Amino acid sequence: MTTQAQLGDKTFTLERFPLDQKNRSLQAWDSADEYLINYVNEHHPECRSLLILNDSFGALACYFNQLTVCSVNDSYISHQAAAYNLKENKLSTAEFTQLDSLSALPEGVDLVLIKIPRNVGFLQFQLSELSEVLTPGTPVIAAGKTKEIHNSTIKAFEQYIGETKTSLAVKKSRLILSTAKGGYKAADFPVTWELEGTEFNITNHANVFSRDSLDIGARFFFNYLPQTPKAKSIIDLGCGNGVVGLMTLSRCPNASVTFVDESYMAVESARLNVELNQGDKFDNCEFIENDCLTGFERDSVDMVLCNPPFHQAQAVTDHIAWQMFKQAKDTLKEGGELRIIGNRHLDYHDKLNRMFGNCKLLGSNKKFVVLSATKNSGML
Repeated sequence: MTTQAQLGDKTFTLERFPLDQKNRSLQAWDSADEYLINYVNEHHPECRSLLILNDSFGALACYFNQLTVCSVNDSYISHQAAAYNLKENKLSTAEFTQLDSLSALPEGVDLVLIKIPRNVGFLQFQLSELSEVLTPGTPVIAAGKTKEIHNSTIKAFEQYIGETKTSLAVKKSRLILSTAKGGYKAADFPVTWELEGTEFNITNHANVFSRDSLDIGARFFFNYLPQTPKAKSIIDLGCGNGVVGLMTLSRCPNASVTFVDESYMAVESARLNVELNQGDKFDNCEFIENDCLTGFERDSVDMVLCNPPFHQAQAVTDHIAWQMFKQAKDTLKEGGELRIIGNRHLDYHDKLNRMFGNCKLLGSNKKFVVLSATKNSGML
């Protein structure tokens, strides 16, 4: 992994999180970060207070460390990465604040920088939140890969922020330059919808996968969820809005379920969905933002249910799935089970066989497979 970053006139050592990932070709900054830094240096040298949204691994926080910086992110891992990279580069955190995506934004900042997220609804939510607090005339500068900036992206800035234009492309990245007009423009989040075949109403915050309806993977996974009074402790790993854990609670009457995700919005959505739909079981549940199962007690749970992601930020990668499988194995009791759903082409069967020494196919269709692996003492 490349860790030496030349950003503007400064050099940093920047690590991409998680630190022990196997894909060493990825790095903790990109050309959009470089473009933002160079533009701010040229056009806003007088800036003293800065609001940064979606700084994936702290590259922007490190560069602008001499300013008063508030960094807002929906990712627990991004928070950990920014704190780590600031410390490793011996940078002060006296004027640095991190907020999660559901916290109120600060008022009176000189400038706003945004790394454009993959999720269009999440971008709309963030722009709406900005429209409520920005003083008219405040510059808002966003950056992303050219291929990911569409006419709809520009229209969102015009709708929520104000007059907007775009820059020329540099190293396949582009800037969106907008100026706050003042006046709050609401976005329609969170959203609520009925979970088909149940009496449950599902509430999703803006940055949750499959925000408006049940995704096809979860729908197929429902057919293979545990249904037994024997399961006592279950983890819904990468829980999203919590529908897998929610359905498991209804099928395993004696189980306690821990909902884990790195997204603050996902964990809050899961918490709301249990509270509103199975409130009598709420006290049997925990809701945790975390980097997979880092720090969980070894040999402590009966089952882990998981629909692993195969991307991080803008990168397609399987290192998160590997981490989930490894940490699930560590966390499971002897005889405990990891049960997953995944796209057929990702070959999770081979991964689980190598890691657990066994893997059983529970079900499949043209797109997905449901697999089960059991922890046994023969595999260390």
